[in-house]
Amino acid sequence: MRGWSAREVAEAAGASLVRDRAVGDGPLRAVVDSRLVGPGDLFVGLPGARVDGGEFAATALEAGAWGVLVAPDRDVAGTDGAVLAASDPLAALQALARAWRRALRADVIAVTGSVGKTSTKDLIAAMIAPHRRVTASRANFNTEIGLPLELLAAPEDTEVLVLELAMRGAGQIAELAAISEPDVGVITNIGPVHLEQLGSLEGVAGAKAELLVGMRDGGTAVIPAGERLLEPWLRDALRIVRFGPGGDVDWAGDGTVAAGGERLSLALPFESAHNRRNALAAVAAALAVGVRPGGAIDVRFGDLRGEKVALGRGALVINDCYNANPLSMRAALEDLATQEPAARRVAILGDMLELGPDEREHHREIGAAAAGAGVDVLVAVGPLAEAMLPAFAGESHAVPDAAAAARLADQLVRAGDVVLVKGSRGVGLEVVAEALVAVDQAAGRPDPVGSSGAAIGPAAGSSRAPVSAAPPSRPPDAG
Repeated sequence: MRGWSAREVAEAAGASLVRDRAVGDGPLRAVVDSRLVGPGDLFVGLPGARVDGGEFAATALEAGAWGVLVAPDRDVAGTDGAVLAASDPLAALQALARAWRRALRADVIAVTGSVGKTSTKDLIAAMIAPHRRVTASRANFNTEIGLPLELLAAPEDTEVLVLELAMRGAGQIAELAAISEPDVGVITNIGPVHLEQLGSLEGVAGAKAELLVGMRDGGTAVIPAGERLLEPWLRDALRIVRFGPGGDVDWAGDGTVAAGGERLSLALPFESAHNRRNALAAVAAALAVGVRPGGAIDVRFGDLRGEKVALGRGALVINDCYNANPLSMRAALEDLATQEPAARRVAILGDMLELGPDEREHHREIGAAAAGAGVDVLVAVGPLAEAMLPAFAGESHAVPDAAAAARLADQLVRAGDVVLVKGSRGVGLEVVAEALVAVDQAAGRPDPVGSSGAAIGPAAGSSRAPVSAAPPSRPPDAG
């Protein structure tokens, strides 16, 4: 938006220009937290359940904001900067983001799915980066508020924009697709997530398929091979690319991907089966925008997503507690089974939330999966996770919450163990790894060579919500 005048910004947002700027270029980005405002920013005052962000408009201008976008009844007289007014500031923010997406003329790739969205988004960006100027959305900026903020932060020389779309119910992916207007839509998988809202796997598929319905004719849909639940939502006007066994893009052995008659050699910094599947989706997306990926793929996944923490006591923690559902739990247990060497495999597993009336059965099945994955010790954290234990024959423990799990883990974990920690974000299991690191450091146990333990800190997104920003209508871990 840097080259836009205040009037052009207002027109793109469908807002009224209450006060113009005498000089200067357009805004660099949009922000909804007045504490983060800097020179060149457009502050958008969103109404929230407890506070109206418009109350902080004058504060934002005093901090050097380029201007503010607020409801018409906000008085920001006496301060410098442009003032735009709209009866629905969020709708105006979204309209502005759509206008900037069109002005960029970049290829837009949108990624959704029950699990693996963020990792796949990161892999797509990493594969494209050596070839074209790519911008990828940050973690958690995947909702009706975060997505437009990421669009508006994209530099004007962006050639490929990779966005993550999250949802908790029907209609929400359609809303995000209407804002981002993707050229390529990626659905990583369909699984039992948000069943409380969607009722069934067919409901989940329909909600995710809103991405395909919202895409323009001629766009490319990247979907898992053999996923029958998506078939009703496909149409002839889309180019369909299937990834995985039996699909158009699949592993051909020796680090080679077979794609449309081509052979692409990739060197990936991981061996986990679920991320190798995500890599296939990423290859398909990259090819759809004219990039032929190959060689070493330089990617780093976000915090709490399979992060490995070497402890001073000689154990290894796989800190994978960003979120959890039956699909991601099984994938994490499959990965745990491959970890070598391991004196014991310990799984500290928390409640999986929002699974609907069959939630206890889903947890029981994970207990059976843990047994099948060769887990030696299972710790169930929370009332739902306790249902895992009857299906697990090995050493097991049940604790009520994350704090109790952290105390028990200090007693259980010993040298040579590989420890998986995973649960829904609402369980807060990140404290387990933090506590183990802190105890080892207090005891003077040196970190092993290559340990990332010293870097463990508060989990991303764990800080208190800003008082000057409207809280998102969905939590950060929307799926």
